[in-house]
Amino acid sequence: MTYTLFVHLVSERPFVADAEELPEPGHHALICNNPRQRDGKDAESFLPEVVTVMIPWHRIAFVEVIPSDAREDVITFVRE
Repeated sequence: MTYTLFVHLVSERPFVADAEELPEPGHHALICNNPRQRDGKDAESFLPEVVTVMIPWHRIAFVEVIPSDAREDVITFVRE
Protein backbone atom coordinates (compact mmCIF):
# COMPACT_ATOMS: atom_id res chain seq x y z
CA MET A 1 0.00 0.00 0.00
CA THR A 2 1.32 3.43 -0.90
CA TYR A 3 1.03 6.21 1.68
CA THR A 4 0.90 9.92 0.87
CA LEU A 5 3.01 11.89 3.35
CA PHE A 6 3.15 15.62 4.11
CA VAL A 7 6.75 16.08 5.29
CA HIS A 8 7.71 19.16 7.34
CA LEU A 9 11.45 19.82 7.27
CA VAL A 10 13.31 21.96 9.80
CA SER A 11 13.71 25.52 8.39
CA GLU A 12 12.37 24.47 4.96
CA ARG A 13 9.03 24.46 3.20
CA PRO A 14 6.99 21.24 3.62
CA PHE A 15 6.40 18.91 0.67
CA VAL A 16 4.19 15.98 -0.27
CA ALA A 17 5.64 12.59 -1.23
CA ASP A 18 4.65 8.94 -1.58
CA ALA A 19 6.07 6.10 0.53
CA GLU A 20 5.63 2.35 0.10
CA GLU A 21 5.64 1.80 3.87
CA LEU A 22 5.55 3.88 7.01
CA PRO A 23 8.96 4.22 8.72
CA GLU A 24 9.81 1.94 11.63
CA PRO A 25 11.32 3.29 14.88
CA GLY A 26 14.74 1.88 13.97
CA HIS A 27 15.00 3.64 10.62
CA HIS A 28 17.56 6.45 10.35
CA ALA A 29 16.01 8.19 7.34
CA LEU A 30 12.70 8.66 5.59
CA ILE A 31 12.70 7.29 2.03
CA CYS A 32 9.95 8.61 -0.23
CA ASN A 33 9.14 8.95 -3.92
CA ASN A 34 7.76 11.68 -6.14
CA PRO A 35 8.43 14.74 -3.94
CA ARG A 36 6.20 17.69 -4.87
CA GLN A 37 4.44 20.72 -3.47
CA ARG A 38 0.93 20.23 -2.15
CA ASP A 39 -0.52 21.70 -5.37
CA GLY A 40 1.39 19.12 -7.48
CA LYS A 41 4.17 21.41 -8.72
CA ASP A 42 7.86 20.50 -8.37
CA ALA A 43 9.18 20.91 -4.82
CA GLU A 44 11.55 23.87 -4.50
CA SER A 45 14.05 21.94 -2.35
CA PHE A 46 14.72 19.26 -5.00
CA LEU A 47 15.72 19.18 -8.65
CA PRO A 48 12.80 18.60 -11.04
CA GLU A 49 14.17 15.21 -12.19
CA VAL A 50 14.44 13.75 -8.65
CA VAL A 51 12.26 10.67 -8.16
CA THR A 52 13.35 9.31 -4.75
CA VAL A 53 14.67 11.17 -1.71
CA MET A 54 16.27 9.96 1.52
CA ILE A 55 15.98 12.47 4.35
CA PRO A 56 17.65 11.86 7.74
CA TRP A 57 15.33 12.18 10.74
CA HIS A 58 17.27 15.06 12.29
CA ARG A 59 16.15 17.23 9.31
CA ILE A 60 12.44 16.37 9.75
CA ALA A 61 10.21 18.27 12.20
CA PHE A 62 7.19 15.98 11.74
CA VAL A 63 5.32 13.92 9.12
CA GLU A 64 1.59 13.89 8.42
CA VAL A 65 -0.05 10.87 6.77
CA ILE A 66 -2.71 12.05 4.32
CA PRO A 67 -5.65 9.62 4.14
CA SER A 68 -6.34 8.17 0.71
CA ASP A 69 -9.77 7.57 -0.78
CA ALA A 70 -9.03 3.84 -1.09
CA ARG A 71 -8.75 3.42 2.69
CA GLU A 72 -12.05 5.10 3.53
CA ASP A 73 -14.34 2.19 4.40
CA VAL A 74 -16.79 4.22 6.47
CA ILE A 75 -20.36 3.72 5.34
CA THR A 76 -22.66 6.62 5.96
CA PHE A 77 -26.37 6.88 5.40
CA VAL A 78 -27.94 9.93 3.89
CA ARG A 79 -31.55 10.75 4.59
CA GLU A 80 -33.31 12.07 1.52
